[in-house]
Amino acid sequence: MRVWSFYKEISSVSATTMRPFLTFEINRLLQLCSNSKAIDQSKQTHQQIIIHGQSHNPFIITKLIQVYAERDDIKSAQNLFAVLSQRNVFAWTAIIAYFSRNRLFEECINTYKEMKLDSILPDGYVFPQVLRVCAKFSSLDIGVQVHRDIIVCGVEWNLQVSHALIDMYSKCGDILSAKRVFDLIQTKELLSWNLIISGYVSNELLDLAVEMLGHMSMEGCQPDVVTLNTVMDAYCRMGQCDEARKIFVLIKEPSIISWTTLISGYSRIGHHGSSLNIFREMINRREVWPDLDCLSSVLASCQLIGDLRSAREIHAHGIKLESPFAFHRSSGPALLILYAKCGRIQNARHVFELMDRTDVVAWNSMIHGFAELGIKDLAMEYFKEMLTIGIKFNETTLSIVLPVCDIKYGKQIHAYISRSSLWDVTPIWNALIYMYSKGGCIGNALSVFSHLAHKDIVSWNTIIGGLGMHGLGQDALHLLERMSHSGIQPNALTFTSVLSACSHSGLVDEGLDIFHRMVEEFGLNPRIEHFTCVVDLLTRAGRLEDATDLIGKMCVHPNKHIWGSVLTAAIALQKVRIGVLASENLVKLEPENPGHYVTLSNLYTKAGRISDALAVRKLMEAKGLVKGFGCSWVVEGN
Repeated sequence: MRVWSFYKEISSVSATTMRPFLTFEINRLLQLCSNSKAIDQSKQTHQQIIIHGQSHNPFIITKLIQVYAERDDIKSAQNLFAVLSQRNVFAWTAIIAYFSRNRLFEECINTYKEMKLDSILPDGYVFPQVLRVCAKFSSLDIGVQVHRDIIVCGVEWNLQVSHALIDMYSKCGDILSAKRVFDLIQTKELLSWNLIISGYVSNELLDLAVEMLGHMSMEGCQPDVVTLNTVMDAYCRMGQCDEARKIFVLIKEPSIISWTTLISGYSRIGHHGSSLNIFREMINRREVWPDLDCLSSVLASCQLIGDLRSAREIHAHGIKLESPFAFHRSSGPALLILYAKCGRIQNARHVFELMDRTDVVAWNSMIHGFAELGIKDLAMEYFKEMLTIGIKFNETTLSIVLPVCDIKYGKQIHAYISRSSLWDVTPIWNALIYMYSKGGCIGNALSVFSHLAHKDIVSWNTIIGGLGMHGLGQDALHLLERMSHSGIQPNALTFTSVLSACSHSGLVDEGLDIFHRMVEEFGLNPRIEHFTCVVDLLTRAGRLEDATDLIGKMCVHPNKHIWGSVLTAAIALQKVRIGVLASENLVKLEPENPGHYVTLSNLYTKAGRISDALAVRKLMEAKGLVKGFGCSWVVEGN
């Protein structure tokens, strides 16, 4: 209203009367248009400028260019700029700022170069705009050139310019140059510290980011919530979430970013219970409300631990706080997979219906959920429906589908991959190797592996696992040697696959040698799965005493699979003493399983320990454990 009343006042006065104060008044009017973000009124003012003969006034036209550029009407701004008789730094800055703000990299840099060719000296307002677009596109070379211009123009001491340089160098990965600029700032502000700390975090120099918080306090600059959030992020990335929690306590009014940083940090290191507890604490405080990023982070924890109840609560929060479309677009994939994993098929389908059906991520999540649940038919059904309606699949889709499809369909996908632009995507070929191995076509799997140009650790592990699956232990050992010579370091999964292959092929000495090499040569600590393979290897060979000796020396507690392997072999070989030992441990591990008690009682009886056998039976009765009797029905025909 203020703009319109002012405009009418100017329009009612004759041009002759206005000349003494016209420039000043039109400038005021343009400023009001700028403040009100009114493009239509700017155009009306432009008409008045023409009517009152001010279209050749460089000051007025420059101001009008700034108004048009700020309102993103770049065409009008450029038209005026082209006819501007005296181009000045303010007009150039308006055009450059528009290109920088809209991430038009080439246009911004080219305009900056034209400005220099026009002999206009850039100032402290131009340089930050150009540096900002260099930072967005990680253009270090051009950023360094701009830095040279800054020194030539003598504005390197301008604080705004220094901040833009720190940001540019940090985002382009040259953190040493960013630190040099930071050190040259004579009077550092809070933003100066926040930029360098953020730069250290973004370049994974996390220890230095934490150290800077101490230096900041020593120089008398108090951190704000942005500083503390960034340092929390550094601690979380280092896996030191408890330290991040101590920083969190220092924040008087934690923002949603503060909470989300802590929630996602604990989730990242696998402490999903802590992640959920922090989320509940945030909800109970009622100081901030979760946004989409927060809900996505906490849902990731729910998905990984299969916490259906918490996930449904978060689902309800998401629907209340955001539109269903926005929430399901952000958190739908994690929610869908969780529902599918928990067997809640209808819930998963309901979430899928609320997601963007044109988004391949939604389809991938649905297919992945059913694949994880083992419902291969439904996974393939959704994949085929996806193709029918014309959704273009990606490498993730194929990596999910191949492990669950049959050989016939897998070969069709193989043919498609060979003809498509995905022929050099290693994860897809790894999935093909697994598909052929699982389907009994180890020859095809070996062929795919041998023709694979870029073999990663997953490629080697998959083919070695496939050979073990087919009892080809010697071939698996040979590939392990080839893998080592190729420069790829075997990991824990590699040795699990090799040890399993040795076990299924009866290669006892070779398997034991591999187990020792894993520790001594490759420096890997044995995990429970490695001990399980070695115990299985020994029990299959009838070496039960060696197996029990190994169990006694294990650095981890033996699980039911290890003792189950020993028990099976002991019963087969009539090793009653070892069978009793294994059975007793199984009872301890699974005290609610009646089958273990029955087996132990029978073994006690065979060992002549009748009183112990009776004690076990009485213990079963006291616990209310009854093992069902086997029976068969014979129906006599009429």
